[in-house]
Amino acid sequence: MRIVTIGDVGVLDGMVHVGDEAMFHEATVQLRARGATITGVSSNPAETAERYGVDAVPAIGFHPATTGGRLGQRERRARVLSAIDGGAGHLPQDDPAWQVVEAVRESDGVLVAGGGNMASLWPMHVYERNTLGLIARRFDKPLVVSGQTIGPVLEGEDRELVTELLDAAALVGLREGASLELVRTLGVDPATTVGTVDDASFLGFDAAPPAGGAVDAAAAPAPYLAVSLSAHVGDADRAAFATAVARLLDRVAGEAGLEVVFLAHWASLDPTEERGDSLLHRAVLDQLTVPARVEPTTDSPAAARFARGAALHLTSRYHPAVFAVAGGVPTVGLAVDDYTTIKLTGALGNFGQTSVVSAGQLLAGEADAIALAAWSRRDAVHAAWAERLDETRAASTVWWDRVAGALRG
Repeated sequence: MRIVTIGDVGVLDGMVHVGDEAMFHEATVQLRARGATITGVSSNPAETAERYGVDAVPAIGFHPATTGGRLGQRERRARVLSAIDGGAGHLPQDDPAWQVVEAVRESDGVLVAGGGNMASLWPMHVYERNTLGLIARRFDKPLVVSGQTIGPVLEGEDRELVTELLDAAALVGLREGASLELVRTLGVDPATTVGTVDDASFLGFDAAPPAGGAVDAAAAPAPYLAVSLSAHVGDADRAAFATAVARLLDRVAGEAGLEVVFLAHWASLDPTEERGDSLLHRAVLDQLTVPARVEPTTDSPAAARFARGAALHLTSRYHPAVFAVAGGVPTVGLAVDDYTTIKLTGALGNFGQTSVVSAGQLLAGEADAIALAAWSRRDAVHAAWAERLDETRAASTVWWDRVAGALRG
């Protein structure tokens, strides 16, 4: 069984996005375990092929820098679909879309791996996935859409394109209740939609020690407060945001007796460079008075181990929360807009946690009490996690079984 799988993957200019890579990574692991081979759709096919040991092709290509924006994206979609339908002259022979078309033609099915980019914030991703789904339909290949956040902003043509994609899918996985509710308003067949945890929730889980489990005290690292912040701070003043985070960490880490350790999820793979999220980390770190250090950014499994090994986690990024709560780590989500509020609330809620604070609360000094309360409840958080872990993992296994079954047609 050969499956064409798209994720927002491919390291460019030495910059890796840990969360985007994580969902694709776990999809390859789960599909291979069920007998599949993978052809990935990537922004950097050679890098993705080497990283995961898969075949890879370039994306169809809807970036506004090359299409000229919305009108160009609409026209490119029409040309690609027309070329498949017989108007081959609509695309040059060396157009990268032909590689995707041939990959789908030779496949047994198509998987849109998990992600949060089906929203009007990122029309290029909406067009890419819609067009890929319609290519699958042209060749009568089964289509599955897994582990998605939909919206919350989904307007006009984007709403139509997402609806068309989901309608074409044999199975749709949605990773929070808010996305399920939105999809219901689109009129998508409820029989095909399933509430799931994020695709990467259990990435590398079997290789990691259970949270709170017995370890060799001599070999165990000192307890730490993990921090993973996004470079995106919404409408907040960046300098004020960094200062407020530093004050929060000084108080919480000081009272909890934890070292603060930063790991950037969008960062350079060169540990000597500070780019992406690392710039905000540096702005915070330079103001701290408690012990702190930086963990180099490498790959998704390492980031998952780091998150699950923490005593407490503070994050404004989504996948650090996904990894941490799946390991029973008390987690504080720092939401900077409606989109991050929905994602972080969903990630924490899937494992019974609720400590999501807004940027406004952070700047007002109201996050300290919430973070310290999460720390004080750490035993209860771990107990609640242990109680639901087996059931949640079993449901995840069933989901991947359903995905493989649907892709077999």
